[in-house]
Amino acid sequence: MRRRSFLLLPLLPLPAQAAEPAILRPNAVLEGDVLRLSDLFDNAGPRAQTVIAAAPLPGRRMVLETQNLVNIARQNGVPWRPLTGTDRIVVERPGRPIPRQDIEAMLREELARHGVDPEMELELPGLIPPMIPAGAWFQLAVEGISVEQPGSRFQATLVVLADGMGAQRTRIAGRAVATVPVVVATRRLALGELIGRNDARLIRMRAERVRPGHAQQLDQVVGMELRRPMAVEQGFAVVDLGPPSIVQKNALVTLQLESPGISLTAQGRALEAGARGASVPVMNLQSRNIVEGIAIAPGRVRVTMGTIPMAAR
Repeated sequence: MRRRSFLLLPLLPLPAQAAEPAILRPNAVLEGDVLRLSDLFDNAGPRAQTVIAAAPLPGRRMVLETQNLVNIARQNGVPWRPLTGTDRIVVERPGRPIPRQDIEAMLREELARHGVDPEMELELPGLIPPMIPAGAWFQLAVEGISVEQPGSRFQATLVVLADGMGAQRTRIAGRAVATVPVVVATRRLALGELIGRNDARLIRMRAERVRPGHAQQLDQVVGMELRRPMAVEQGFAVVDLGPPSIVQKNALVTLQLESPGISLTAQGRALEAGARGASVPVMNLQSRNIVEGIAIAPGRVRVTMGTIPMAAR
């Protein structure tokens, strides 16, 4: 029997498998305040969580061009090479602006401590509300406020504190403008309409834009009758308001003559509308004479002695 001999060959290591190449992301949307390798590349390797830069400010973005990406990959051992000379990535950080009304409320509170009427309207020319991370809790403060009198011009520093970002400071300047209360219509109103509680509301307007004689309280308007049509948001002038008519124009009315021992009535047609106690011209439908009477009740006009005689019925 032939014996076969085998040579024992030394075990050689298998060639190392090449690292899986990294893939450039089409874009990077950041939630935090730092930019990491993993935000730029898929399969970034063991250093994927390495911070390479600060994130853009909320609501801002930055663009990393091909050479920037090549340098980042080389410095951090990321197995990536550009496919073209135009490879790039847009890094964005979502944000939302601070509500303007929150900024104004903070300023009013601080200006009130310096003697400025909190009902004044604030002019803030050029103000661009600061951006904060989307969904972040925030807090506002005002520093170094100064007020010039007369004119109520002011300057201050707005401080914004929010989760996920450092304190932001914005210098703002503006003017406080005096306002007055004004009652305006909430809908279009026709001549002769009675104004209900839902037909008017109280707002504040710049005093310089309000003419004298405008109603400044709801009680001056509600329940009154219009003497002219009104547009939406138009202010009510007191002169255009009157008590509700109890006699309507062209309506049939009862003419009443009362004197000691005599009580006469006749049918007439009112030639004008009139509120209680107002003088109303009425045509006597029997005699065709026109007499002046006083509206005393709905559909009833009292004629005084000395007017043109009426035909009694």
